Formats: sequence, structure tokens, C-alpha cells
Amino acid sequence: MSIEPGVRPDDSPPEGGPAQPTTEPDRTPTRPSAGAALRALVLRLHFYAGILIAPFIAVAAATGLVYAFSPTLEQVAYRDVLTVEAGGERLPLQEQIDSAAGAYPEGTLDAVRPAAEPDQSTGVLFTKPDGDDKRMSVFVDPYTAEVLGQYDSYGSSGSLPMRTWLAELHKNLHLGDPGRMYSELAASWMWVIAAGGVVLWLTRGRRNRRPRKVLLPEGGGARGRRRTLSWHGAVGTWALLGLLALSATGLSWSNLAGGNIGSIREAFGWQTPALEAASGGHEGHGGSGEGHGGDHAAHTSHGGVGPDEVMASAQSAGIGGPVEIAFPGEERPVYTVAETSREWPADQDQVAVDPADGRVVEELHFEDYPLMAKVTKWGIAAHMGLLFGLANQVALAALALAALTLIVLGYRMWWQRRPTKAGQSASFGSPVPRGALARLDWTARILVAVVAVAVGVFLPLLGISLLAFLVVDTVLGLRQRTKEPQGA
Repeated sequence: MSIEPGVRPDDSPPEGGPAQPTTEPDRTPTRPSAGAALRALVLRLHFYAGILIAPFIAVAAATGLVYAFSPTLEQVAYRDVLTVEAGGERLPLQEQIDSAAGAYPEGTLDAVRPAAEPDQSTGVLFTKPDGDDKRMSVFVDPYTAEVLGQYDSYGSSGSLPMRTWLAELHKNLHLGDPGRMYSELAASWMWVIAAGGVVLWLTRGRRNRRPRKVLLPEGGGARGRRRTLSWHGAVGTWALLGLLALSATGLSWSNLAGGNIGSIREAFGWQTPALEAASGGHEGHGGSGEGHGGDHAAHTSHGGVGPDEVMASAQSAGIGGPVEIAFPGEERPVYTVAETSREWPADQDQVAVDPADGRVVEELHFEDYPLMAKVTKWGIAAHMGLLFGLANQVALAALALAALTLIVLGYRMWWQRRPTKAGQSASFGSPVPRGALARLDWTARILVAVVAVAVGVFLPLLGISLLAFLVVDTVLGLRQRTKEPQGA
């Protein structure tokens, strides 16, 4: 992410000696190159964003660090209901569902997640009578039909209370929609700070572009702010791609920018496809969906098929591994069987099954998804720590620690830039000088303004906060100018 608050345009003194004097002989001033002026502009933006937005990113990184391991922690915390002693022959799914329905009679049967491993329990999911967006998961021993326990579950991943609580903490600090503004602000700026920081790191000077100077911090010869900068830049370079991915996937869940991202996906046909039969697009013999009113046994009456036959039909169509069998209902006229594993990118196929005769009426394979729909699925699974299992979670934790390290190093550089004269040592470092935009020609200024407006409209919180930066900076500049002696 390379948050580099307080980095001067010259970055650091030459190797092996103190900073060189900046006084030059009088001569006619010349306009700096467009590249130098743009770099100065990025440097000033990086400084302000690093100082003012870094706290929000720090909170997102700290809560994300804990959330990263939530899938594994969930397996440990709820092992008494998620695992069983393997052995014997499994009972029919219908019998397991009957047992679960007896333990939660007030719910309406929605889906079942059969045990995928010998030591796993079966999860039976019910919609709640109070209209809560969470479902009730009743866990059953597949060998004895004994009810092991029940917990609220949330989302397509079926996360249980602990993981759900950690997810809400990361998303909105348990403050509801107002709290989501913090995470959206962090995600909106993180890619700007990360990309801008790496650009600054790579454009320090020709001699600093060697791979070792870019990817590794300086050795023992470096001291003070120069040493801090070398660690800051190297860590930021290594973490760049991961932080960009977290920023993009985080924005897809956001309140304001998320809608704009959805509109772009729709316009370019990047949306995730869905089974048409599940919304009535195909007519099946059991299209009325009778029985989804809490009578879990009604699906097998009047010549219809039950979950065991449906599972067999899905397996014959190539569906395997952990799955969720969703029952027909008022808005879903067929059974759907969907693979639920997110550890391997391609394990996301699904089929629709006619409830009258068990015939597979539609198939949807992940390999047929549009490329961007696949990328979105992979990105979201990675952000949730589900892709590739524990390896994904370790990588997320490393990125969170990298972000926190960059922020600490960035503030340390700001502190190291403070005046050291007597009576001034307690003050903070001075900001990066103004005037970068004025040094650009008019064409470049217009281009910068157009890009800023476009990005601000697409990412509203970034646009609002950037405008606030400009207003505050302008006011401070005018105030400083009025305090300067006349003729200075």
C-alpha cells in the first residue's frame, strides 16, 4: 500500500552522505517537466490520504485480521455440532430432515446440506417465522438422526453466529448502515494510496530502480527516515496486488460504490448467471411448489420425489462434494442442488430438478460463467478466506499485518520529519509543499480534473473526502498567505 506521508520530493539524501544544500545560483525559473509535476501532485495526495484516511484503513485491517481466520475458528468453536463419530450406514436424508423438523417445528423447511465427509453432520436449514434474514440451521447426526444442536446461520456460506459477528464487525463495526461508511471509505482510498505509493517508490530516481532497491529494504547503512522509507516502500511493493484486490472486492459490498459496480457488471454482461428454472423460467411437473409451508414431508407425497432421489439425480449430472439442496417453494418451483465449496474455484456447479419425477431440467456449470463473473466469485471467496482454505486465511492475515505495518511506518516518517531545533522537537512533520497542480500545463490540469471527477462520481465517498481535502487545503493556504509579511 506504501502509505508515505511526509515524503519530500527529493525522498532521501544521497547514499553515503548528508543531504545536499538546496540553494542554487539565481537563474530564470523554468517549468518542471509534466512527469515531475505529476509526481509532486501524487506525493501531496499520498501525504494527505496517508495522514487522514490511514486510521480507517487501520481499523479495517485490524478487524480483517481477526475475520481472516473465522472459517477455521468456526470449525473449532462449533465442532460439537459440525462433527460426528464416523461409522455405520447413513440414514436417508428424509429421515434426518424429519428429525430436524421435530426439533424446530415453527420453521419452514428451506434447504438441507448433507454431510459431505464421514465425520460431518447434516445441516437442515429453516426460514424463521419472524421474517429474519438469517436461517435456523439444525444439525443432525447422519448415522442416528440425533439432533446435535441448532444455530442461526447467515448467507450462502451458512456462516454461524461467531463468524457472522466477526463479519459484521469488519463490515460495519456493528453500527448498521452508518458503520458501513467507514469500511467503504477505507476501501475507496486503499487502492489510491497503494498504487500512488508504489508509483512514488518506483520514480525516486534512476539509481533506485534496481530490483533489489525496490523489493528489499536497505541494509544496516541506512538510518533514520531513510531506513523507515526503505522498509515502507519494500513492504508496500510486495503487498500491492493483494491490497488492490481487497479494495476492489470490498467495494463490491459497499453501500454507494457497490451500486455503481453492479451497474457496470450489468451493462457489460458480467453478472453471475442463475438457474432459470429456479425462477419459473422452465416449466416442471411440480411447478406449483406445493408443500413449502412447513410440511417438510409434502414433497414426497402425490407421487413426488424427496431429497434422496433429488441428490441421486444431481450426482448423476456430475454434482459432487458439499452441496445445498434447496426445496421448492412459492418463488422456486423446482429443487436446486448447488455445490457450496469455495476452496476450489471450479466447484460451483448447480442443477435444477423437477420435484415430480426427479428429472434434471437445467444445468449451470461454472466453466460457462463469463470471465468477469468467475473473477468476482474468486475474489469474494478470497476476501472471505474461503479460497484454498487455510492458505487463503494466512495470506489475508499477512496482508492485514502488512497494511498495519505500512501505516505505522508512514506515521513514523511523518514524525521523523519534525523540526529538531530547540523548542520545536514536539511538533509534527511539515506537509508536502503546495503548488504541484499549478506547475502542470492547462491540458494536464484539465485531464487531472476530469479523472478526479469521474473517479469521485464512481466512488462517492472518495469524491466527497477528496473535495473536503481540497477545501481544507485551500483555506489553510489562504490563511498562511495572509500571515506572510508584505513583500516577502
